[in-house]
Amino acid sequence: MFLPTTRKELEDRGVDRLDVILVTGDTYIDSPFIGVSLIGRVLESKGFTVGIIAQPDTDSDRDISRLGEPRLFWGITGGAVDSMVANYTASKKRRKQDDYTPGSENNRRPDRAVIVYTNLVRRFFKPTVPIVLGGIEASLRRIAHYDFWSNKIRRSILFDAKADYLLFGMAHAGIVALARALDDKLKTDNRQVAMPEETQDPVTQIRGLGYIAKTPKGIALPSYEAVIRDKSLYLQSFKTFYDNTDPMLAQPLSQAHGDRFLVLNPPAPFSSTQEMDEIHDLNFKRDVHPYYQALGHVRAMDTIRFSIPTHYGCYGECNFCAITVHQGRTVRWRSKDSIIAEAKKMTRDKEFKGYIFDLGGPTANMYGFECEKKLKKGACSHRRCLFPTPCPSLSPDHGPQMALLKEISRIAGVKKVFLNSGIRHDLILMDEQKGQAYLKQVIDAHVSGQMKLAPEHCVPRVLALMGKPGVESLVAFKHRFDSICKMLNKKQYLTYYLIAAHPGCSIREMNELKEFTRNQLHITPEQVQIFTPTPSTFSTLMYYTGMDPFAMVPVFVEKDPQAKEKQKQIVTRKKEHGTKAPSRQNRELSKFSKQPKKRLHRKK
Repeated sequence: MFLPTTRKELEDRGVDRLDVILVTGDTYIDSPFIGVSLIGRVLESKGFTVGIIAQPDTDSDRDISRLGEPRLFWGITGGAVDSMVANYTASKKRRKQDDYTPGSENNRRPDRAVIVYTNLVRRFFKPTVPIVLGGIEASLRRIAHYDFWSNKIRRSILFDAKADYLLFGMAHAGIVALARALDDKLKTDNRQVAMPEETQDPVTQIRGLGYIAKTPKGIALPSYEAVIRDKSLYLQSFKTFYDNTDPMLAQPLSQAHGDRFLVLNPPAPFSSTQEMDEIHDLNFKRDVHPYYQALGHVRAMDTIRFSIPTHYGCYGECNFCAITVHQGRTVRWRSKDSIIAEAKKMTRDKEFKGYIFDLGGPTANMYGFECEKKLKKGACSHRRCLFPTPCPSLSPDHGPQMALLKEISRIAGVKKVFLNSGIRHDLILMDEQKGQAYLKQVIDAHVSGQMKLAPEHCVPRVLALMGKPGVESLVAFKHRFDSICKMLNKKQYLTYYLIAAHPGCSIREMNELKEFTRNQLHITPEQVQIFTPTPSTFSTLMYYTGMDPFAMVPVFVEKDPQAKEKQKQIVTRKKEHGTKAPSRQNRELSKFSKQPKKRLHRKK
């Protein structure tokens, strides 16, 4: 059964009052790819009754009140994508489509959805049980942060929303710990026993939790008022915050907002393989709830329904990506048995046609291996795993994913398994033992016309500011890829994600990128996006402060919308004086351009 979203479903279950009600900016898709559904299923598996209200009407109590008031707490999320990213392009133009809304029309997710939904609950339930924020929007806005759409520093979303708690990161364990603590607290209150002081309150001890307090705790970040006045203090604040995102090493943080303090406990420990298996073995329906299905087709289902998540986290640490702050820089994965069991279950779905659209995570080929030092002692503070060059302590081993792909491909009813998550080409080159065999296997059996890479740029200075490797590894990989395709007699191509107007990038650098893509890659790129400064990334820090936070020197930042668009057009224009028509590769790639695309956070 789906988690209930209507009063009739409660009556059918004989439930008078739910323990938890989750409110989301997406429609209700019961899938392990959708955070609110995963959290709901985890709570349900621990004995709590949970309901979901998706994309509620914000002008009335028609939707928000239909399940009544929960016994323990409301959970609020903006959805699978930050609502401002979902609603606006990098040029701040309103998006017409929303892949997570029935009918695809972008008319159901409000701007700053977490704040709007919290206010909606407060308006129609006075007073009410605690309100808990979670999901990507809350997680990345948990401290005072630069907001591109208003072009100012905003307070922690916990203060702006006037909520009670915030669970950041994946929150698999934190949400259960919070539900149990609030349940115990409610029973204690009913017995009229005095509660302990804030420092002993079990709720405020939960890892991965943020709350508002009268006194600070742990490392003090520069106050909200201070970071507004001084960009150097904002830079210092973010670097301290980022340095405390690893569960093994992080200290509690606090940040004054007026006369009160945001307190962030250290992140929750990463889920073990066994815990991840248990979560993904839960009974997800992999479909849109019938109540919302009647409203129209949901485009996100085209890609996630028959895809399988295999791992979380990414040690790529690209400066424009927020995965480190949300999922973490330590990769952890599900067992092969769990993933195979999910694939077998998928084949019994009457809609399954034999094709698994994706088998991966934030980066496809990080499954099954990690740095042993990091697993024992936490992430290094003095260097990154892959930048500026791969760390010798990281020993890539593509063997586990190769074996997984082979076994799933042999399952009765499976015709083909695709890898549509991005590939880190430098990891393949680094794996001297199995990298070549892995690439050959992927080209031969798991690519649908094109393999996705994300070099992002070619100019060394810009790549350094992005935290991306140099083009030498890209060129070497392309030669290897082309050689294998020729050997296998396969018409496969590489497609490249590129970024325009990233800090440090001007017209000159985009002209260099144009020359590189034409002369070295032999393609006119189509996958070029204008840099969007999203919360909690180093690139956004550069955009706001105009400083390279590592070298502590000024950096050029393009902020004029027309100039940003011009940067993009330099690379994407199909024909110029003195140049040839689009290449055969471009024409071949156009065959695949109509495939469904995920609009999730960029995968590397």
